[in-house]
Amino acid sequence: MASSSQPPPAKRQAPEPTTTIRSLGDDLLCEIFVRLPSLPSLVRAALACRAFHAAVRSSPVFRRRFRALHAPPLLGFFFDYDGTETPSFTPVRRRSDPDHAAALRGADVFLTRVPIRDDAVPGWRIEECRGGCLLLLNSNTQQIAVYNPLSRALDLLPMTPDGISRGRRGKFQLRESFLICSDEAPGSFRVVSFCHDKSRVRAAVYSSNTREWQILPWSMPMPARPAAEKYWLLIGSQVNGCLYWAHSKEAYMVMMDTTTLQFSTIDLPVHLKGKGHLYSAGETKDGKICIVSVVDFVLCVWLRRADADGVAQWMLVDVVLLEEELIQATEGSPDDHGELKVLSILDGIVYLSTFETFIDPTVPCWYLSFCLETKKLEKLFLKKDGGQDHPYVMAWPTCLVGNNGMP
Repeated sequence: MASSSQPPPAKRQAPEPTTTIRSLGDDLLCEIFVRLPSLPSLVRAALACRAFHAAVRSSPVFRRRFRALHAPPLLGFFFDYDGTETPSFTPVRRRSDPDHAAALRGADVFLTRVPIRDDAVPGWRIEECRGGCLLLLNSNTQQIAVYNPLSRALDLLPMTPDGISRGRRGKFQLRESFLICSDEAPGSFRVVSFCHDKSRVRAAVYSSNTREWQILPWSMPMPARPAAEKYWLLIGSQVNGCLYWAHSKEAYMVMMDTTTLQFSTIDLPVHLKGKGHLYSAGETKDGKICIVSVVDFVLCVWLRRADADGVAQWMLVDVVLLEEELIQATEGSPDDHGELKVLSILDGIVYLSTFETFIDPTVPCWYLSFCLETKKLEKLFLKKDGGQDHPYVMAWPTCLVGNNGMP
């Protein structure tokens, strides 16, 4: 009887290689990161390890895509008291976003790194919030500070440039200053200090790259100049690297291109002539100049567009009735709120406040935001008016750009 033969033992197959998150390429990681809900969430994820950090910081395409999908988050408002007190901060809380709360906890909103000479009277006042930084002026010490409360990066520079007294017009009398931040080179900035006499305008520009001031010559006389008025231009606005000042009584704006350092003028809608208290200029989401006014809870938006002849004109593009939405959001009434005041317009978001505190200083008012794109009105917080208000928006961190090392 033939013996039965046993089949040869099966060869053991090599185990499949294990796929871990470290095995993912930069492109796939970026596809995952772009789906995160906010910039604070991206920062937390990117700083989890070197591979994640490298994937984010090395891709300008990803940076542009993330910015297009996720608006930079509003962290809160700084309130300024003209240097008599340290500026205060009121946060915007997002219970559904723990990373937003983490960003707030990590920010130096008390400005502890900004030097003070007198503990009782710090002397610093806020000129502007831009690019995640505060532009601060101190008249007591004749200094300007550029401070990032999130990264704690601090730059100090003299308030007036050397040799400013030269010329037959005398000293440069500072009226207003602006902070110009660079998207192409995060961390670098320019400060533009502006003044005017009875008919002309002038500026001095400081560069963080050269650490020097450049004094610009006086402009040509402006049209319809008011010979008797000391301040004939309203508070300025910054839009995509250009500065705009509306005339207090005439239907035009003075514009400064901070790239070419040239001054020019553009017209205003005729019916806004001399009504600077009713409107504000700002920027849309795509960096275009816009004008927004609110009268009787009706919000109107003007954009500058070419007409049928190709000539740039201001055009009324939107009229939004806010009264019903405001009542629903605040659970108040129009009589309670009095009016709506436009505070500023940044990245297509209009920041507003109700008018209770301006009528009765003991009554708090609502701070709100309105998105020009989605037409959504959102309440932010309830607070008594605290002086000059400055929305503080989180900027793209420098640690997520270029070849910066892990912090």
